[in-house]
Amino acid sequence: MSINITLENGSKAPIYKQLVEKFEDAIRSGKLKPGELIPSMNDFAAQLDISKETVKKTYGILREKGLLIPQQGKGFYVAEASDSSKPKVLVLFDKLSIYKEVLFNSLAEELGEKADLTILTHNQDLDLFTYYLDSSLDKYDYYVISPHFPLDEKSQAQATKLIARVPNRKLIMVDHWLQSYTGNYGAVYQDFENDVYDGLKQGLDKLKNTAVLKVITMASSLYGPMICKGVDRFCLEHNIPVEFMTSAPENISPNETYLVINSQLDSGLAALARSIKAQNLEVGKDVFIISYNEFDLNEVVLNGLSTISTDFKQMGRTAAMMILNRKSWKVHCDFKMTRRGSF
Repeated sequence: MSINITLENGSKAPIYKQLVEKFEDAIRSGKLKPGELIPSMNDFAAQLDISKETVKKTYGILREKGLLIPQQGKGFYVAEASDSSKPKVLVLFDKLSIYKEVLFNSLAEELGEKADLTILTHNQDLDLFTYYLDSSLDKYDYYVISPHFPLDEKSQAQATKLIARVPNRKLIMVDHWLQSYTGNYGAVYQDFENDVYDGLKQGLDKLKNTAVLKVITMASSLYGPMICKGVDRFCLEHNIPVEFMTSAPENISPNETYLVINSQLDSGLAALARSIKAQNLEVGKDVFIISYNEFDLNEVVLNGLSTISTDFKQMGRTAAMMILNRKSWKVHCDFKMTRRGSF
């Protein structure tokens, strides 16, 4: 039998990659039925006027994915629907922070048993990211990537080039959107500069009466400069005094508000809480704290730690919906202030 598959002459993708994608689409859309015999390697190579080696490589990849089954002396058949037909998803996070766990758990919960998940972390290291791509391309149906890499021009250009190796229809960026990379791929992201502006605006009623907004962020924070830029713009527009620092100060004054960017219940937040306590001040009454990023433990820390945060659960659910619906779109996640006892 013949298969109605045509190659895209203008595509930069190798022929075997085009064929793998077109076979996957045909199988999962039902155009190729379970148990259906596909053309022999010789016949298919002649049909498309390509080499037999290219067809052999294509069929081999589809066999590894569990989509084709060889039968001695007969050829290749489309596999019956089974767990092997589930989309295989590679999650490539920069690191497994508390918030990435929230994102991943939401993604996994929404997908349930409908997909197979593998997770790796590239640690914002472009060489390690390259290694993972070299090892995984053609083996997964979707690549959910947090494209967090150094923000210098050279690193960003390299990251964009590497991510371009993933076919658009298989790519979903999460947590950050590399807008320099164009195409019909998925993205579920936060906008660091504008989000912090909007988040603080939700607390303007109280912030406009604060003596000063003090922002604590580590020098190593990847998006700290973007966030601080948004904070500075907010304070300038609303005439709120602001100071930026890399560690908690020893001297705390009443009616100060602290925005802790790199909290995650780390030593910086603990040092701030100790300084407040040492001066017989009370969080939420004399001094106020807002933490950047939300997770469950915030509810019980410091009588309830107020936060400004993107919705990581929404981020995971939305990425899962793209996978389940086999459609890609770009979504700016909700960002909000959650007010508790500390502010």
